[in-house]
Amino acid sequence: MREMTYEKLCEVIRETGKPYDMDMIARAYQVAEKAHGGQRRRSGEPYICHPLCVAQLLVELGMDSESVAGALLHDVVEDTNISLSQISREFGPSVALLVDGVTKLTKIEFSSLEERQAENLRKMLLAMSQDVRVMIIKLCDRLHNMRTGDAWPEQKRRDKALETMEVYAPIAHRLGISSIKEELEDRSLYYLDPIGYQHISEQLAQHDDSFLENICQVVRRHLEDNGIHNMIIKSRIKSVYGIYRKMYMQGKEFDEIYDIYAVRIILDTVAECYTALGLIHDMYHPIPNRFKDYISTPKPNGYKSLHTTVIGHETVPFEVQIRTREMDQNAEYGVAAHWKYKAGVTTRDKLDERLAWVRQLLESQQENGDVDELLQGIKSDLLPEEVFAFTPRGDVINLPAGATAIDFAYAIHSAVGNRMIGAKVNGHIVPIDHKVSTGEIIEVVTGPEDKGPSRDWLKIVKTSEAKNKIRSWFKKERREENIQEGRAALERELRRNNIRIPPEKWDEIMTELARRQHTNGVEEMYAAIGYGGLLVSKLMPKLKEEYQKLKVVEVKLTNAPIPTTHSSEGVVVEGVDNCPIKFAKCCKPLPGDEIIGFITRGFGVSIHKCDCANVKAAQENPENNGRFLPCRWEKNDRETYKATLEITAMDRTGLVGDIAVSLGDMRVPIYSMNAREGDNGRALINITLGTTNIEHLNSVVAKLKKVRDVISVVRV
Repeated sequence: MREMTYEKLCEVIRETGKPYDMDMIARAYQVAEKAHGGQRRRSGEPYICHPLCVAQLLVELGMDSESVAGALLHDVVEDTNISLSQISREFGPSVALLVDGVTKLTKIEFSSLEERQAENLRKMLLAMSQDVRVMIIKLCDRLHNMRTGDAWPEQKRRDKALETMEVYAPIAHRLGISSIKEELEDRSLYYLDPIGYQHISEQLAQHDDSFLENICQVVRRHLEDNGIHNMIIKSRIKSVYGIYRKMYMQGKEFDEIYDIYAVRIILDTVAECYTALGLIHDMYHPIPNRFKDYISTPKPNGYKSLHTTVIGHETVPFEVQIRTREMDQNAEYGVAAHWKYKAGVTTRDKLDERLAWVRQLLESQQENGDVDELLQGIKSDLLPEEVFAFTPRGDVINLPAGATAIDFAYAIHSAVGNRMIGAKVNGHIVPIDHKVSTGEIIEVVTGPEDKGPSRDWLKIVKTSEAKNKIRSWFKKERREENIQEGRAALERELRRNNIRIPPEKWDEIMTELARRQHTNGVEEMYAAIGYGGLLVSKLMPKLKEEYQKLKVVEVKLTNAPIPTTHSSEGVVVEGVDNCPIKFAKCCKPLPGDEIIGFITRGFGVSIHKCDCANVKAAQENPENNGRFLPCRWEKNDRETYKATLEITAMDRTGLVGDIAVSLGDMRVPIYSMNAREGDNGRALINITLGTTNIEHLNSVVAKLKKVRDVISVVRV
């Protein structure tokens, strides 16, 4: 293949007939050519060939002078000594923004490859939300890299192909640039599954597509005979990856795919499109359920066309696409087609609407700061498959495949989603996790204005837009609840990992943890966990690290003799001799609970659970400094301790008797029992019983939960 040169780029620009700013483009080339100097690509060709090829792709898309200059300069900041400020001085802030948006974050250290990938993507999306040309340059950059990917090592080829398939091809689809999207997918498949790619290529080679030329001629004559004259008729063969998806992911044979071959009819007006559709159905037999009207119901990326599949006289099915010239431009070039060139000035035709998903995605990531979820959001929100459902008023709602009725409600409005209590599909009530299918009429059933979403919805919804709105509601409306829920979730995870942070170290460690998460204090961190904006799993590595440090300190201190006293109550208080012990009635500690001693005024040492609310409150008072003592349970615990359980159950005859029998079977002594009537036909039963330690109590709780109609058993 002949190396790309600046002269060839100029020739391509002249062929467009557009008034490009050749002075700016020439200066950009001179800077890039000098900066890259003797650099060469892995393939051996001069490095300058790469930015020249990217610039050529942008010219073919019809982009403007600044885009072409940005393409020529897109690697100079990353790979050479040229600074961004220098580009801004010589070419203006717009070109500098384009170059900066495409430049990767090379000087920042990340803990993982995934985090680097996500942050690079976040940077590009942020720049793209300001100027969509950033992403168009990046797509052309990735396309040329994939075209020359044979020079990469095998593992890098696969990594780049996977990233291209999961991120860049979906973005090209969402921007409506079908030509780039299909080539990115095909070239990625070539590296990811070369055997599958080869198999489909051989199948396509066996089928003679000359019949498409005959069909185009027959269709042209028939349309002209019926008064349609000014038309363009083209044919195309489905992309290799498009066939691959249907064969290997939908389990179809090659002969069962009806849209491998397609005829595209391009007309002047929408009225002619519908007239031509009727004429096509007169000529050929249409296949049922294969007609799609994307003119009245466009795809989310703005794609408009009429699609129908018919069987020709050769008994080979083929697809017919009918659209206007403007629709065809949008289908081929997407957002790039909206970038009208007017003497170096660009105009945005509803670009803000087209790029709303970018801002929604970024807002979602700013809420939770989770880099992994950015990639997940890309995969879920940008998938090529969409479903189209309708509100009862006939409004069309576009959603990714797999979206639920909750996603549908939030796509209408956040207030509708927050008040949702149910849904009807085509007049029938369905669960709120019902997966939306194309063509369904969905009515969202709403409750009172103060009705809010459930936290469990975060596990159900598909779109990042819905997740973001649910989190926002909890963040604004339930701060205190979020703080409590977040702290409880963190403590549960600590217990699950068998991590016990001493009370005197808790505040110090939590403050440092909150600082690392860039939150304004510990409570804000708890709140972020509570509303789902911060995952507990992301905090555990740091907490485990701090816990290990504490254990090392603890081991070092064990060599120092510490006076202890043994109480008849089965508790060892470190550092105090001959002091009476009593158990706090507020938290009723049991062997197995983490405990702490509090020196009372005249009543000895009171033993509390470490997580007792009264302990937390007392520790905040400076007057209590020095009054807390470390304690532990003796190995030879006394036989029984009192514990109180609260049982919630559906009220019925014989309930108390069944509970008493269950406790009797376990030979658990009962000191008191109190039952009362609750709301909604429920009964509340408080039982004080005898137990030996926390493990024994947990086994009692587990047995009681198995009693018929018991809903919950909690320790009080």
